[in-house]
Formats: sequence, structure tokens, C-alpha cells
Amino acid sequence: MFLSYLLVFVLAAVPLFELVTVIPLAVIGGLSPVWTAVLAFLGNALTVILLIVFVDNVKKWMQRRKQKRKQGDAEEEVATTEDDVDGMEESKKGKRARVLFNKYGLPGLTIIGPFFVGSHISAFMGMGFASNRKKVTAWMMTSLVFWTMTMAIATSYGVTFFMPTVEEDGFLVRLFKN
Repeated sequence: MFLSYLLVFVLAAVPLFELVTVIPLAVIGGLSPVWTAVLAFLGNALTVILLIVFVDNVKKWMQRRKQKRKQGDAEEEVATTEDDVDGMEESKKGKRARVLFNKYGLPGLTIIGPFFVGSHISAFMGMGFASNRKKVTAWMMTSLVFWTMTMAIATSYGVTFFMPTVEEDGFLVRLFKN
């Protein structure tokens, strides 16, 4: 049983899976909705916070580097970070995130983003669109709590209604049974 919950934690931490998909799969697999929700939230929140801190440190490093270049060579024109980003092609998820950000701002991107583009991409794009670390972290944690509760409650009620015997013989319970 421990391995099943460890798998939930790890999969929720992986950007490809996200807690929005891990929670329903784990509950359908026979795991407790409460423990699944807690572990999925912790796994996803941990990697989202690490990503936000990493992006913030990279932004600060780039600003220091830019200032050093300006001080060292006043005549040479240095491209700004925004110019560099505009020159690169955005992915489909990146374009979707930018549309969400332009339409709804940081709160909209962080609340709606995890369902459409993923929590990690939402956090990355929120940091990339000139938002500060504290705001992005606060909004992302609010969003993750919302989606965790929504998915756990909806899946729990749906499973108990449509599949009443899943608690006894879920595939995750059978998979890791000794």
C-alpha cells in the first residue's frame, strides 16, 4: 500500500502527469481519496515551488549579468530578456498560457492553467510574464488547493456512485499487494 501512495506522490510531482490526472486514477485504483489528495498536492506543490525559485534565481542572475555588461561597455547595445523571448517560437502550450495570461492576468493563468496547460507550465509562464515570486507562489498554491479538492471530491463521489466496490479491489491495491 505504501508503494501505491509513493507512486501518487511521484507522479503528481512529474510535470507530464499533474495532480489533475493522478488523483482520479489513484481513487479509481482503489486508494483513499483523502491520502491521495494530500500526497498529490504535496508532490505537485514541491516541484512547482522548486520551479518558481529556480526561475526567480535565473531572472536575478540575468539581471545582474545585464547590469555588468552595461557597466562594462556603455556603447554596446544589449538585447533585453523580452527581446530574446520574442525572437523564440512558443510551443502550443506556451501560446495557450500567454492567451490565458493576456485575458485573465496572473490569477486567471494560475487558476485555469493547471487544467489546460499544467501547473508547472502555468508557474513557469507566470514567472516569465514579469510576475514576482511571492505572487506566483501564492496564486499557484491557491490553484493547487482548489484543483486538489475539486478532483478528490468529484472523483470520490463519482467512484462511489458508479463503482461502489472499487475500494475493495482497485487495480493499484492489487498491483502492490504482497
